[in-house]
Amino acid sequence: MLTDLTALIPPAWREMVDLDRLRRISKEIGSDFIPDPKLIFRSLECAPSVVKVVIVGQDPYPNPHHAMGLAFSVPAEVEVLPASLKNIYKELKADLGVIRENGDLSGWSEQGVLLLNMSLTVLPNKTGSHSKIGWQVITQQIISDVAKRGALAVLWGREAQLMSKYFAQEDQFTAPHPSPLSVYRGFYGSKPFSNVNRRLEEKGLTPIKW
Repeated sequence: MLTDLTALIPPAWREMVDLDRLRRISKEIGSDFIPDPKLIFRSLECAPSVVKVVIVGQDPYPNPHHAMGLAFSVPAEVEVLPASLKNIYKELKADLGVIRENGDLSGWSEQGVLLLNMSLTVLPNKTGSHSKIGWQVITQQIISDVAKRGALAVLWGREAQLMSKYFAQEDQFTAPHPSPLSVYRGFYGSKPFSNVNRRLEEKGLTPIKW
C-alpha cells in the first residue's frame, strides 16, 4: 500500500518543499519502513516561524523501538539509550550540568528545536538504507528555509556539516558526530548547548531549556 507523503507533511511546510519529489519518495519507500507513517514528519510539528535551532541528524534509528521521527530522540520508555544519545547527554551534563531522565527530546522540539534527520525513513535494522531515494532534496529545502528565517544550526558530523552553507558562521555550531567512533575527536568539550543559548540571547531570543 502506497504511503502518500504529500498528505502527511504538515500544511505549514508544504509550500517550501518539492511535492513532486515527495510523491516519488512515496513510491520508493515501500511499506516495510520506520518510523510509523504518522511519525515520519514528527519533527515538523512545530511551525517554521517558531524554529530557533535545527539539529541535523542522518537517518532514523534502525531499531523499530527507537525511531520516533525526531533526530537523536527515542521514546521515554526506552531503558537502554543509543550510544550517540548517551554521549549527547554526557556533553549536556558537562556543559550545563543538566541530567535528563529519559531519551525523549520532545521537550526540545516544543521549544523550537527542529530535530531533523537528512533522511526521514529507513528500513528496519539497515542504517542508511533510504539515503539515496531523494529525502535530502526535501530536508535541504527545509533547512534552507529555516536558515533564511534566522535559525541556528547544530551540525554534528560530516554529513550534517554539508548544511553549513545555509547558515552564517556565527549561527552554526559544528563538532564531530557523537557516535562512539568520533566522540573523542572533539565532540566532548564542544559545549553546543551553552553556545547555542549564548547566541540566542545575543539575538534577543529566549534560550532553550535543555
